[in-house]
Amino acid sequence: MSAALAVKPAVVQALAQWHAMIVSNDLRALPELLEPQAVFRSPAAFKPYVGAPVVALILSTVSKVFEDFVYHRELASADGLNVVLEFSARVGDRELKGIDMIRFNEDGKVVEFEVMIRSMSGLQALSEEMGRRLAPYLAKA
Repeated sequence: MSAALAVKPAVVQALAQWHAMIVSNDLRALPELLEPQAVFRSPAAFKPYVGAPVVALILSTVSKVFEDFVYHRELASADGLNVVLEFSARVGDRELKGIDMIRFNEDGKVVEFEVMIRSMSGLQALSEEMGRRLAPYLAKA
């Protein structure tokens, strides 16, 4: 972990909680980590999703869609409020790599969660499965 994060104990604690939730595949406590107006930026959608309930729903669903999910590297900004987590996963027979770019506030709450994914075939497989699971809800969001 970056030394910059050491000066932001709330961010360090939130990130540790996030990693624990991912390892246990139990994201029930996720809403506690999100600012009420948190924003999720999808690699497949033009419009961001706003609000802790929809962000929690999206992240909880994707955690069920991904198989063999592993974080590899963690990078932080100098101010300790922005973190990039590199990951790999699988959706069906499609492998993908990606990054989670997470912006925290001073209290350690997630303000923005943006995801970028490659390859195109991996992103398409993820988009199709997420759409299948969430289309009725996200159409209203």
